[in-house]
Amino acid sequence: MADRPLTLMAVHAHPDDEASGTGGVLARYAAEGIRTVLVTCTDGRCGDGPGGVKPGEDGHDPAAVAAMRRKELEASCEVLEVGHLELLEYADSGMMGWESNDAPGSFWNTPVADGAARLAELMRHYQPDVVVTYDENGFYGHPDHIQAHRITVAALELVDLSPKVYWTTVPHSAVRRFGEVMRESGPDGERSEPVEPVEPVEAAELPEIGLPDEEISTWVDTTAFGGRKFDALAAHASQGDNIFFLRMGKERFTELMGVETFVRVRDTTGAALPENDLFAGLR
Repeated sequence: MADRPLTLMAVHAHPDDEASGTGGVLARYAAEGIRTVLVTCTDGRCGDGPGGVKPGEDGHDPAAVAAMRRKELEASCEVLEVGHLELLEYADSGMMGWESNDAPGSFWNTPVADGAARLAELMRHYQPDVVVTYDENGFYGHPDHIQAHRITVAALELVDLSPKVYWTTVPHSAVRRFGEVMRESGPDGERSEPVEPVEPVEAAELPEIGLPDEEISTWVDTTAFGGRKFDALAAHASQGDNIFFLRMGKERFTELMGVETFVRVRDTTGAALPENDLFAGLR
Protein backbone atom coordinates (compact mmCIF):
# COMPACT_ATOMS: atom_id res chain seq x y z
CA MET A 1 0.00 0.00 0.00
CA ALA A 2 3.03 2.28 0.12
CA ASP A 3 2.50 3.33 -3.50
CA ARG A 4 -1.13 4.39 -3.06
CA PRO A 5 -3.22 6.13 -0.42
CA LEU A 6 -5.58 4.36 1.94
CA THR A 7 -8.98 4.56 0.25
CA LEU A 8 -12.59 4.60 1.41
CA MET A 9 -15.30 3.80 -1.16
CA ALA A 10 -18.93 4.51 -0.25
CA VAL A 11 -21.60 3.08 -2.57
CA HIS A 12 -24.88 4.97 -2.28
CA ALA A 13 -28.18 4.88 -4.12
CA HIS A 14 -29.19 8.53 -4.52
CA PRO A 15 -27.91 12.07 -4.21
CA ASP A 16 -28.21 13.04 -0.49
CA ASP A 17 -27.66 9.47 0.82
CA GLU A 18 -23.96 10.25 1.10
CA ALA A 19 -24.68 13.11 3.50
CA SER A 20 -27.29 11.47 5.73
CA GLY A 21 -25.64 8.05 5.91
CA THR A 22 -21.90 8.63 5.74
CA GLY A 23 -21.33 12.39 5.71
CA GLY A 24 -19.38 12.21 8.95
CA VAL A 25 -16.97 9.48 7.92
CA LEU A 26 -16.43 10.96 4.45
CA ALA A 27 -15.49 14.30 5.99
CA ARG A 28 -13.44 12.81 8.82
CA TYR A 29 -11.36 10.48 6.69
CA ALA A 30 -10.78 13.12 4.01
CA ALA A 31 -9.41 15.37 6.74
CA GLU A 32 -7.12 12.54 7.87
CA GLY A 33 -5.61 12.28 4.39
CA ILE A 34 -7.51 9.18 3.30
CA ARG A 35 -8.72 9.14 -0.30
CA THR A 36 -12.52 9.17 -0.40
CA VAL A 37 -14.53 7.84 -3.33
CA LEU A 38 -18.29 8.21 -3.59
CA VAL A 39 -20.23 6.04 -6.05
CA THR A 40 -23.78 7.31 -6.56
CA CYS A 41 -25.86 4.77 -8.43
CA THR A 42 -28.94 6.74 -9.54
CA ASP A 43 -29.82 10.20 -10.78
CA GLY A 44 -32.45 10.92 -8.12
CA ARG A 45 -35.15 11.75 -10.65
CA CYS A 46 -37.89 10.44 -8.34
CA GLY A 47 -37.06 13.02 -5.69
CA ASP A 48 -38.95 16.23 -5.00
CA GLY A 49 -39.07 18.89 -7.66
CA PRO A 50 -39.09 22.67 -7.10
CA GLY A 51 -41.59 23.67 -4.42
CA GLY A 52 -41.78 20.11 -3.12
CA VAL A 53 -43.72 18.79 -6.10
CA LYS A 54 -43.79 14.98 -6.03
CA PRO A 55 -43.31 12.47 -8.87
CA GLY A 56 -46.50 12.15 -10.88
CA GLU A 57 -47.78 15.57 -9.88
CA ASP A 58 -48.14 18.46 -12.31
CA GLY A 59 -44.85 20.29 -12.66
CA HIS A 60 -42.59 17.36 -11.79
CA ASP A 61 -40.02 17.07 -14.57
CA PRO A 62 -37.82 13.99 -13.90
CA ALA A 63 -34.98 15.18 -16.14
CA ALA A 64 -34.93 18.61 -14.53
CA VAL A 65 -35.03 17.05 -11.06
CA ALA A 66 -32.09 14.81 -11.97
CA ALA A 67 -30.08 17.81 -13.21
CA MET A 68 -30.87 19.78 -10.07
CA ARG A 69 -29.94 16.91 -7.80
CA ARG A 70 -26.64 16.40 -9.58
CA LYS A 71 -25.69 20.00 -8.79
CA GLU A 72 -26.73 19.46 -5.18
CA LEU A 73 -24.65 16.30 -5.02
CA GLU A 74 -21.59 18.09 -6.36
CA ALA A 75 -22.07 20.82 -3.74
CA SER A 76 -22.39 18.23 -0.99
CA CYS A 77 -19.20 16.50 -2.12
CA GLU A 78 -17.38 19.83 -2.05
CA VAL A 79 -18.46 20.37 1.56
CA LEU A 80 -17.39 16.86 2.57
CA GLU A 81 -14.18 17.15 0.54
CA VAL A 82 -14.94 13.91 -1.31
CA GLY A 83 -11.94 13.21 -3.48
CA HIS A 84 -13.67 11.38 -6.32
CA LEU A 85 -17.34 11.29 -7.33
CA GLU A 86 -18.39 8.49 -9.68
CA LEU A 87 -21.89 8.51 -11.19
CA LEU A 88 -23.45 5.31 -12.52
CA GLU A 89 -26.46 7.39 -13.65
CA TYR A 90 -29.12 4.71 -13.54
CA ALA A 91 -32.65 6.09 -13.37
CA ASP A 92 -34.02 6.43 -9.85
CA SER A 93 -36.51 3.60 -9.30
CA GLY A 94 -38.74 5.36 -6.80
CA MET A 95 -40.20 3.69 -3.73
CA MET A 96 -41.01 -0.01 -3.68
CA GLY A 97 -44.12 -0.77 -5.72
CA TRP A 98 -44.02 2.35 -7.88
CA GLU A 99 -44.42 1.92 -11.64
CA SER A 100 -40.98 3.49 -12.02
CA ASN A 101 -39.45 0.31 -10.52
CA ASP A 102 -39.93 -1.41 -13.86
CA ALA A 103 -39.18 1.52 -16.16
CA PRO A 104 -36.46 0.97 -18.78
CA GLY A 105 -33.13 2.11 -17.39
CA SER A 106 -34.27 2.09 -13.76
CA PHE A 107 -31.70 0.82 -11.30
CA TRP A 108 -34.08 -1.76 -9.85
CA ASN A 109 -34.77 -3.09 -13.37
CA THR A 110 -31.05 -3.36 -14.22
CA PRO A 111 -29.48 -6.84 -14.09
CA VAL A 112 -27.26 -7.10 -11.03
CA ALA A 113 -24.44 -8.46 -13.18
CA ASP A 114 -24.43 -5.31 -15.32
CA GLY A 115 -24.23 -2.94 -12.37
CA ALA A 116 -21.67 -5.15 -10.64
CA ALA A 117 -19.41 -5.17 -13.69
CA ARG A 118 -19.36 -1.36 -13.77
CA LEU A 119 -18.73 -1.09 -10.05
CA ALA A 120 -16.00 -3.74 -10.23
CA GLU A 121 -14.15 -1.59 -12.77
CA LEU A 122 -14.21 1.30 -10.31
CA MET A 123 -12.97 -0.98 -7.54
CA ARG A 124 -10.07 -2.16 -9.72
CA HIS A 125 -9.22 1.45 -10.47
CA TYR A 126 -9.37 2.83 -6.91
CA GLN A 127 -8.47 -0.38 -5.01
CA PRO A 128 -10.45 0.56 -1.89
CA ASP A 129 -9.26 -0.58 1.52
CA VAL A 130 -12.73 -0.03 2.98
CA VAL A 131 -16.08 -0.37 1.21
CA VAL A 132 -19.31 0.89 2.77
CA THR A 133 -22.86 0.34 1.52
CA TYR A 134 -26.25 -0.86 2.81
CA ASP A 135 -27.37 -4.21 4.18
CA GLU A 136 -29.47 -6.68 2.21
CA ASN A 137 -32.66 -4.76 3.07
CA GLY A 138 -31.16 -1.49 1.87
CA PHE A 139 -31.41 -0.16 5.43
CA TYR A 140 -35.16 0.48 5.12
CA GLY A 141 -36.36 -1.45 2.08
CA HIS A 142 -35.88 1.06 -0.72
CA PRO A 143 -35.36 -0.82 -4.00
CA ASP A 144 -32.38 1.28 -5.08
CA HIS A 145 -30.67 0.76 -1.72
CA ILE A 146 -31.24 -2.98 -2.01
CA GLN A 147 -29.84 -2.93 -5.54
CA ALA A 148 -26.79 -0.95 -4.37
CA HIS A 149 -26.16 -3.69 -1.81
CA ARG A 150 -26.56 -6.39 -4.43
CA ILE A 151 -24.20 -4.90 -6.98
CA THR A 152 -21.60 -4.19 -4.28
CA VAL A 153 -21.62 -7.78 -3.07
CA ALA A 154 -21.44 -9.05 -6.65
CA ALA A 155 -18.67 -6.61 -7.60
CA LEU A 156 -16.55 -7.75 -4.66
CA GLU A 157 -16.74 -11.27 -6.05
CA LEU A 158 -15.35 -10.06 -9.37
CA VAL A 159 -12.24 -8.31 -8.08
CA ASP A 160 -9.01 -9.58 -6.61
CA LEU A 161 -9.19 -7.29 -3.59
CA SER A 162 -9.76 -7.83 0.13
CA PRO A 163 -11.15 -4.63 1.56
CA LYS A 164 -12.86 -4.35 4.90
CA VAL A 165 -16.59 -4.22 4.12
CA TYR A 166 -19.30 -2.53 6.17
CA TRP A 167 -23.07 -2.11 6.11
CA THR A 168 -24.50 1.16 7.41
CA THR A 169 -26.85 0.85 10.36
CA VAL A 170 -28.22 2.71 13.36
CA PRO A 171 -28.39 1.52 16.99
CA HIS A 172 -31.80 1.05 18.55
CA SER A 173 -30.77 3.45 21.30
CA ALA A 174 -30.42 6.16 18.66
CA VAL A 175 -33.79 5.28 17.15
CA ARG A 176 -35.35 5.68 20.60
CA ARG A 177 -33.58 8.97 21.12
CA PHE A 178 -34.74 10.22 17.73
CA GLY A 179 -38.32 9.30 18.66
CA GLU A 180 -37.98 11.33 21.84
CA VAL A 181 -36.58 14.29 19.92
CA MET A 182 -39.49 14.13 17.47
CA ARG A 183 -41.93 14.20 20.37
CA GLU A 184 -40.10 17.00 22.18
CA SER A 185 -39.79 19.21 19.10
CA GLY A 186 -42.18 21.71 17.66
CA PRO A 187 -43.06 21.90 13.97
CA ASP A 188 -39.90 23.92 13.33
CA GLY A 189 -37.69 21.12 14.72
CA GLU A 190 -36.50 23.20 17.66
CA ARG A 191 -36.72 22.07 21.27
CA SER A 192 -40.00 22.90 22.95
CA GLU A 193 -41.44 22.14 26.37
CA PRO A 194 -43.78 19.14 26.17
CA VAL A 195 -47.17 19.55 27.76
CA GLU A 196 -46.69 16.21 29.49
CA PRO A 197 -43.49 14.33 30.34
CA VAL A 198 -42.19 12.46 27.31
CA GLU A 199 -42.20 8.74 27.85
CA PRO A 200 -39.45 6.61 26.29
CA VAL A 201 -40.39 5.10 22.98
CA GLU A 202 -41.46 1.52 23.54
CA ALA A 203 -39.62 -1.24 21.72
CA ALA A 204 -42.83 -2.14 19.90
CA GLU A 205 -42.94 1.39 18.44
CA LEU A 206 -39.46 1.20 16.90
CA PRO A 207 -39.40 1.24 13.11
CA GLU A 208 -37.90 -1.83 11.56
CA ILE A 209 -34.51 -0.28 11.00
CA GLY A 210 -31.19 -0.60 12.74
CA LEU A 211 -29.90 -3.14 15.21
CA PRO A 212 -29.61 -3.67 18.95
CA ASP A 213 -26.64 -1.72 20.22
CA GLU A 214 -24.72 -4.86 21.10
CA GLU A 215 -24.86 -6.10 17.49
CA ILE A 216 -23.13 -3.01 16.08
CA SER A 217 -19.45 -3.59 15.47
CA THR A 218 -18.18 -0.13 14.64
CA TRP A 219 -18.88 3.26 16.25
CA VAL A 220 -17.09 6.16 14.55
CA ASP A 221 -17.06 9.51 16.35
CA THR A 222 -17.67 12.22 13.74
CA THR A 223 -18.71 14.95 16.17
CA ALA A 224 -15.96 17.27 14.97
CA PHE A 225 -17.46 17.09 11.47
CA GLY A 226 -21.11 17.49 12.46
CA GLY A 227 -21.19 20.97 10.93
CA ARG A 228 -19.94 19.69 7.60
CA LYS A 229 -22.45 16.85 7.62
CA PHE A 230 -25.20 19.39 8.33
CA ASP A 231 -24.01 21.64 5.49
CA ALA A 232 -23.78 18.68 3.10
CA LEU A 233 -27.36 17.74 3.89
CA ALA A 234 -28.38 21.39 3.46
CA ALA A 235 -26.83 21.31 -0.02
CA HIS A 236 -29.69 18.97 -0.97
CA ALA A 237 -32.17 21.78 -0.34
CA SER A 238 -34.76 20.44 -2.78
CA GLN A 239 -35.48 17.35 -0.71
CA GLY A 240 -38.21 17.94 1.85
CA ASP A 241 -37.30 14.84 3.86
CA ASN A 242 -34.23 16.72 5.09
CA ILE A 243 -36.09 19.71 6.49
CA PHE A 244 -36.67 18.35 10.00
CA PHE A 245 -32.95 17.71 10.47
CA LEU A 246 -31.97 21.12 9.15
CA ARG A 247 -34.41 22.96 11.40
CA MET A 248 -32.62 21.51 14.42
CA GLY A 249 -29.61 23.73 13.82
CA LYS A 250 -26.04 22.49 13.72
CA GLU A 251 -25.53 22.07 17.45
CA ARG A 252 -28.51 19.82 18.08
CA PHE A 253 -28.04 18.02 14.78
CA THR A 254 -24.48 17.15 15.78
CA GLU A 255 -25.63 16.05 19.22
CA LEU A 256 -28.04 13.61 17.60
CA MET A 257 -26.00 12.59 14.54
CA GLY A 258 -22.41 12.85 15.76
CA VAL A 259 -21.62 9.13 15.75
CA GLU A 260 -21.96 6.96 12.63
CA THR A 261 -22.39 3.24 13.12
CA PHE A 262 -21.71 0.18 10.97
CA VAL A 263 -21.64 -3.58 10.92
CA ARG A 264 -18.37 -5.06 9.76
CA VAL A 265 -19.12 -7.99 7.47
CA ARG A 266 -15.71 -8.67 5.97
CA ASP A 267 -12.24 -8.26 7.45
CA THR A 268 -8.77 -9.64 6.92
CA THR A 269 -6.98 -7.48 9.48
CA GLY A 270 -8.06 -9.19 12.67
CA ALA A 271 -8.88 -5.82 14.28
CA ALA A 272 -10.68 -6.34 17.58
CA LEU A 273 -14.39 -5.59 17.91
CA PRO A 274 -16.05 -3.34 18.77
CA GLU A 275 -13.94 -0.79 16.92
CA ASN A 276 -14.06 2.98 16.55
CA ASP A 277 -12.31 3.31 13.20
CA LEU A 278 -13.20 1.87 9.79
CA PHE A 279 -9.48 1.67 9.13
CA ALA A 280 -8.60 -0.20 12.33
CA GLY A 281 -5.94 -2.76 11.47
CA LEU A 282 -4.94 -0.90 8.30
CA ARG A 283 -2.82 1.85 9.82
